[in-house]
Amino acid sequence: MMPHTLPFLLTSNSFDKGGFTTAIAMINAINTMNRSPALKEVGVTLGYRIYDSCSDVSMALRVTADFTGKGDCSSSSSEGTNATSPQPPPVLAVVGAQHSEMSIAIARQLTLKSIPQISYASTAAILSDKARFPGFMRTVPNDKYQTAAMVQLLSDNKWTWVGILTTDGDYGRSVKDSFVSQASEVGVCVSFRETFPESLSNPQLFLSVRAAARAILSSHRVKVIVSFVKPIHMMHLTQELRRQTLQDGQPLEAMRRIWLASDIWATTSSLSKHMKLEEVGHVVGFTFKRGDMESFNRYLSKLLSTGHHSPVTNPFLDEFYAELNTSQGAMDAITLAHAEESLQEHIDYDKVFGVEMAVGAITHAVASICRLRDCKENGTVRPWEVLKALRNQWFPIRDKNYSFDKKGDINLDYDITLWRTENGSIYIHDIVAEYSTLNHSFVYVSHLARKQLTDLSRIVSKCSDTCQPGQSKKVALGQHTCCYECINCTENYFSNDTDSVKCVRCGSNMEWSPEGSSRCLRKTLNFFSWRDGFAVVLLVLSAVGILLVLLIAALFLHQRHTPVVRAGGGPLCQVILLSLVGSFTSATMFVGPPSVRLCEARQVLFGVSFTLCVSCILVKSLKILLAFQVNPRLQRALRQLYRPYVIVAVCVALQVGACTCWLVLWSPFYHVVMYPTTMLAECHEGSYVLFGVMLGYIAVLALVCFACAYKGRKLPQKYNEAKFITFSMLLYLISWLIFVPVYVTTSGIYVPAVEMVVILISNYGVLSCHFFPKCYVILFKRDQNTATAFKKNVYEYSRRNLDSVSVSDTTLPGERFAGPYIISVPSLFRKSTGSSRATKASISSNSVSINSDVAVRQRHRRRTSI
Repeated sequence: MMPHTLPFLLTSNSFDKGGFTTAIAMINAINTMNRSPALKEVGVTLGYRIYDSCSDVSMALRVTADFTGKGDCSSSSSEGTNATSPQPPPVLAVVGAQHSEMSIAIARQLTLKSIPQISYASTAAILSDKARFPGFMRTVPNDKYQTAAMVQLLSDNKWTWVGILTTDGDYGRSVKDSFVSQASEVGVCVSFRETFPESLSNPQLFLSVRAAARAILSSHRVKVIVSFVKPIHMMHLTQELRRQTLQDGQPLEAMRRIWLASDIWATTSSLSKHMKLEEVGHVVGFTFKRGDMESFNRYLSKLLSTGHHSPVTNPFLDEFYAELNTSQGAMDAITLAHAEESLQEHIDYDKVFGVEMAVGAITHAVASICRLRDCKENGTVRPWEVLKALRNQWFPIRDKNYSFDKKGDINLDYDITLWRTENGSIYIHDIVAEYSTLNHSFVYVSHLARKQLTDLSRIVSKCSDTCQPGQSKKVALGQHTCCYECINCTENYFSNDTDSVKCVRCGSNMEWSPEGSSRCLRKTLNFFSWRDGFAVVLLVLSAVGILLVLLIAALFLHQRHTPVVRAGGGPLCQVILLSLVGSFTSATMFVGPPSVRLCEARQVLFGVSFTLCVSCILVKSLKILLAFQVNPRLQRALRQLYRPYVIVAVCVALQVGACTCWLVLWSPFYHVVMYPTTMLAECHEGSYVLFGVMLGYIAVLALVCFACAYKGRKLPQKYNEAKFITFSMLLYLISWLIFVPVYVTTSGIYVPAVEMVVILISNYGVLSCHFFPKCYVILFKRDQNTATAFKKNVYEYSRRNLDSVSVSDTTLPGERFAGPYIISVPSLFRKSTGSSRATKASISSNSVSINSDVAVRQRHRRRTSI
């Protein structure tokens, strides 16, 4: 059973110590498996042949054709200890190659023979296509996981403007497409893509290196470069970067970058010998998981110590000794120590572990076949049987079980390394984190490791400066999405994160934001507040008004039997004062945050209460009209209809009906008016027509009062209410006529204040005209608040103005509260044709009687009526 391995060297004319250690790892793994119970049980051992492809695809294809097309390939190979038979056994499996380009080329040839191939380092995503490469398997993850890990690291550190270096083979194209596709999904843009020839002998190699160095140095904003090239490419590139930097007269720090190193060169110790981190910057390596290297290290030490005494010729070991400038006979302890140290520096432990897994998988596949039949004869086991067994079984490696998935991959996690310098030497194996291919996340090995890696985020690699909260990115036409301008968010839009793609509109019409805002602000809710200075003044006036009304009510109640109170209406005064309390109270409801119930109550309360007030005044006005009615018949008829309380009730009932219709059909409601930065809470009057009907009805009553009272304006001065009624109603009408245009044209928080002011003017007008004069007489002119003074005043007025006055002691029907002090003056003068007429004025038994004779001598004498 002869699996084959194909370790590859950097150049065909130099000894590659890394490739040599990989070959030693395979030999040690085969020897270990031959001693395992699995093979001892079936009595089978594995052999091997090792081929050097010289890192060239053409060479790899030739040697593959050699061992698959010939039975004897000894002329082009070096035999191992078990390959001594004249006719080598058939090849059952191939371990290798390292680079994906060679694995792709070899896999096409091996597929024709159904020979399974297991690579320990080829990661190209294309190799997972089982339709094209059915016999290919690998012990490392698919490259899509490596590119995903790199993109995740770029995204976490907000590195959105990067460069990428690849080779021109199938692997380079595959990994570039995978990286660019995943990077674009998270907003990472590729500034430049430089490609190196896959073949190291290509004459265009140095031209491509020179072009890549120029692209890196000219892209000043690109601080992160993703590299999928070979170690030799990186060595030439760093040298060229240094040369061009010095040539441009720049300090060497100008070439510093963050390098994301793929598994190809992340653990290449020979490369670190030609680099200085102080010049190149930081190197973050992505490597495969490694296993326990104790067995391999023991084997390596034993091999070096006994190699020159071994009876079997090992051409690779001989070449290594020649590299050390010594012969087999000159080996001593110092030389052996130097040889081991030299190889230890070039060991890729992840590749060693991958080789051990590949050999272990083949071992258990062969063992599973040979348990079912005798395999001691050559040719008993065929390659396609091994391939089938590899696909369908688990195999143990160091107490862990592994298996290939349906794509032929074993998706182990990645180790993230961070190169560091200590005492002039570069250490490349410091693991700072692990990347889980299952969870797509990083797990840091320690807090210090996290800090070391996250500290790199301070380095900015962006095409444009970071857009701050309150700004959004505007990409110019034809530019990369990562190259943009930062523009401020417009009003009512915001962005609360850096580098926002667009500004977001504020969530509701109750929020707003100024230009360039990072958050939405709650709109201020405005209303005619209790804390407003104007509102405080109006509330004080309302409170003073209520207090005055209560004091006047108490005074009138105490003086209810005096002539002034009885002449002013008696009990009706208390009703008017009660209505004024309601009207003043309604005024206070225009201050403070509105609500549905408050909006309904304040208008209805004012309408009903002031209607009650005006209705009572109307009764007093009608009394005056009846007192001076010149037509006796009409006067008698009106006296029969004059019922004060009925009139008041009917007037108020009509207003209540109107307000009820208003509330039922389209009542006032709470309403919020939206402005750009504020909200205005107000009461919408619902139906403005019904609102006008309510106010208009009161205006009609006031107009009737005014008309009726105007005729009695010449009554005795001390007891004349007609003038005061006239003035108060005129004040009411004027104030409400002014209110209408002001209310319609006013907007904002002071709309309620307009109506409140008019209500207070109306209320204080009634108080000032109807009650303050009477209070003055009651409090300061007590000598005039007597029956005698009242009669005397009437007498003097009659003598001064009338030729013949009859002062009756009778009252109007239903006016018990007026007493004998109501004046009733009928028409005393009629037209005559030249005869004189005598008139008589009389005052009842509890009043004053005045008699006079007046001769009417002229035909056109004017008639005087009071």
